[in-house]
Amino acid sequence: MTDPPDNPPERARPTAPPDRRPGGRTARIRAQVLDAVRAELGEHGYEGLTMEGVAARAGVHRATVYRRWQDVGGLLADVLDAAGEDDWQPPNTGSLRGDLTALNDEIQESLVAQPSVPEALIAASFRSAQAAHAQHQLWEDRYARCEALVERAIDRGELPPDADARRLLIAATAPLYHQLVLLRTAPDPQLPGHAATTATLAAAAGAFTRPAQGEES
Repeated sequence: MTDPPDNPPERARPTAPPDRRPGGRTARIRAQVLDAVRAELGEHGYEGLTMEGVAARAGVHRATVYRRWQDVGGLLADVLDAAGEDDWQPPNTGSLRGDLTALNDEIQESLVAQPSVPEALIAASFRSAQAAHAQHQLWEDRYARCEALVERAIDRGELPPDADARRLLIAATAPLYHQLVLLRTAPDPQLPGHAATTATLAAAAGAFTRPAQGEES
């Protein structure tokens, strides 16, 4: 990223997060700015993200953007924070394999989109402490919501009662991030279902059970 005077490097200082769910004009401005951040990030990546570019695309005075978000780290943190305010819920297809496949389909679709905003946000989290913290919070939120997917499978008798939701979800979704983000291979339409099937079989066999109390994980 270039270092113009009005886009200074991030400093190690506490930044007050924007108010959550503001109303009226404040809500409209926030929505405009965050949409602009996503668009700029998708088109130009973290390196090309500037306060001026965001303000211009949003049709908002740059002083407003600086006053509310302070720097690009604040913008990225709020984009991720806003993602945690949605009403997204994990798929409910009636089977664990179906749910995991549908979840993986959503992940793959978001990662292969051009431009891929989720991929750009992942990259940005390595460069911005605020974005990294917000990214962590978003992942925690998504894992918490997806616990329902595993709980339903336990209730249906597909999984042992001590199945560990977090470990299962990581195993089911990790192949997509590995192939698409790390190896940058072409999307494979069979990968979401294959990864889901592998994780389902392993989980049913007890591969992802919670460790007994006092036992090391």
